[in-house]
Amino acid sequence: MTVAKPDRVRLAELTSGVGAVVLGVGIGVLAASHIGFLGLPRLLAGLVVHAWGMYDKHRLEHRFDAPDAWWEPVAYWTCWGLLAVLALGLAGRLPGIV
Repeated sequence: MTVAKPDRVRLAELTSGVGAVVLGVGIGVLAASHIGFLGLPRLLAGLVVHAWGMYDKHRLEHRFDAPDAWWEPVAYWTCWGLLAVLALGLAGRLPGIV
């Protein structure tokens, strides 16, 4: 049996995740002159891992009938939309694609 997390805990998890992303971007900007050539492969890997994590979490929560906070479906589908836009933008930068 699973225990549903209060909305405030979920919001704290989201805030922590956003903070980690901002921190990672900041580190990447500071180190860009040294590791810039790794940018695109890491971006693609991050896109795939993030997409899988989102999908898997969403699937598991629905399997166990975990209640959604009002903002969760909005965040979930907004993120999928942004990932799609990013993927389309990257498709034009990859060799051999259009």
